[in-house]
Amino acid sequence: MSSPQPDPQLSQPQAAQHHPRHVAAQHPPAAQLAATQTVWSGAPVASGSGTGFVFAVIGIVLGAALLLLVIGYFMASFGAGAVVISALVALLPLLGVLFAVRWIDRWEPEPRFALAFALLWGAGVAVAIALLVDLVVQIAFAIGGGEANAASEALSVAVQAPIVEEIAKGLGVLLLVWIARKSFDGPVDGLVYAAVVAAGFAFTENILYFGEALIEGGTADLGGTFVMRGIFSPFAHVMFTACTGIAIGFGVTRTRGAGILGYFAIGLVFAIGLHALWNGSLLVVTDFFGYYFLVQVPLFAFAIVLVVLLRRAEQRATRVRLQEYADAGWFADGEVQMLATSNGRRAARRWARTLPGEKSAAMKQLTADATRLALVRQRILSGRGGLETLGEERALLDAITRDRAAMLAPTGPAF
Repeated sequence: MSSPQPDPQLSQPQAAQHHPRHVAAQHPPAAQLAATQTVWSGAPVASGSGTGFVFAVIGIVLGAALLLLVIGYFMASFGAGAVVISALVALLPLLGVLFAVRWIDRWEPEPRFALAFALLWGAGVAVAIALLVDLVVQIAFAIGGGEANAASEALSVAVQAPIVEEIAKGLGVLLLVWIARKSFDGPVDGLVYAAVVAAGFAFTENILYFGEALIEGGTADLGGTFVMRGIFSPFAHVMFTACTGIAIGFGVTRTRGAGILGYFAIGLVFAIGLHALWNGSLLVVTDFFGYYFLVQVPLFAFAIVLVVLLRRAEQRATRVRLQEYADAGWFADGEVQMLATSNGRRAARRWARTLPGEKSAAMKQLTADATRLALVRQRILSGRGGLETLGEERALLDAITRDRAAMLAPTGPAF
């Protein structure tokens, strides 16, 4: 069976519209590619930089330390028992949100260190910022001779909280543009990071609200508060901060350096506005359930549709970019379908489990490297790729050659 040869002129400008440019990795052996093409025909088809990782570790440690400090503050207010119970209850909506985020992120999973940073930034740093600002405002208000009343409480809930909390959460997503710059490739990544930051924030905030309910009204009030926050609105903070994350995600595909701050500001405007609408409405609404089903449910439905559309756009981009490599001879017939479609990936995983040596791990690695390659290619075409990106492309093409060899090995990859 004949196989296409990699285009030796890929670095020429005239090939830019149809073939990957600057592909400098060693060309895959023709015999291996031909053998791979035969193997694939049997399949039924229906990381961050060193500096970024260091900053992520610093952020994780800081976030964990501040989370413990906040938990200690809660214990001083409610007692250790109430905080432990509240934390266990708060884990339920947190796990539900993280499960949903995992579904969104499964096409091109983000690095774990970046997700850990996002979670602890939200749970520790962002909450600490919000509490500190609230304390400063209260002290300033008391020094000014003001007295707490319904108007000041409403101002705090509908204005102060949305502004402070969304800025605090959004800063975490913004930092990830540099911390995880090799993995932050578009709006879906921005959505994922924002959702994890928001999930961490909501977890700690829920401990506060659940603890207050438990102390003031016992298990009955705790149950009612859980229904409101854990069942009716577990994704509220996610929807707010997702505005910032998606905006930043679009920004990383269109600009570099300080230019991302403009997209950050645009996202914040929408995040703060949606948060203020949510909090403000709870102060004036008389028929909560009517408002919830007429306003909040449609907003949530719109968010779901947006997520689905963004994921499909990411999948289409992956397929287009990998097809360009296939046209240049880097992939055999059928590989693009296998690596760049949901049905193809599911069938490939099933098929890999039937191969000698059980090649699931090798198939997973090949899929991850191919997806990463498509995103790197997208970065190059958008003008955001420098010499470092070209080196990453070379490394990924070499890695895919090794992945392919591992898939063809009779007893699995050698270690």
